Amino acid sequence: MEESSGAPPLPPDDLVVSVGLEIAMKWGAALGGPEQLKIALAALEPQLKRDHQVRLRHLDMQREAAERKDENAKAAAEREARLAREKRQHALWMTGLYVGAVISIAMLGAGIYVARDVWWLAIMLCGPSLIAMGKLYVLRRSDSEDMKAVARSARDTTNAAGQAQPPPLP
Repeated sequence: MEESSGAPPLPPDDLVVSVGLEIAMKWGAALGGPEQLKIALAALEPQLKRDHQVRLRHLDMQREAAERKDENAKAAAEREARLAREKRQHALWMTGLYVGAVISIAMLGAGIYVARDVWWLAIMLCGPSLIAMGKLYVLRRSDSEDMKAVARSARDTTNAAGQAQPPPLP
């Protein structure tokens, strides 16, 4: 430090404070004294306040932008999860449709195949049970009326089969 600056003696351990005071003393001497330095600092204060307000608004805008980015990322993740769930649901429905179609065709084919020899089994395979199975797999619904119709049909066909005469032997 210069000894001619007229600065009061400072403790040597605080270098930052001593350098700051040195700079203030030089500014005061350059402006012509402490009164002019006070006037210059008073004129500088509104500009510093404006700069501070600008920085605060800039930080607020950055924080809001980060929040919007987080919200957008969360919304995108939710959309992706919903799309994946809808894809799985569609695959499940399509699998049910295919299984229902295969079972219905198999029951219909088996009913036609056995119709000549065992007519009562053909009635059970091609009757209300076929409709109930198709409704169960394709529509994913099972009403109590469906099950009652299947039971009634099975009961009627077994009764009819029990009452039927055996075919005559050749």
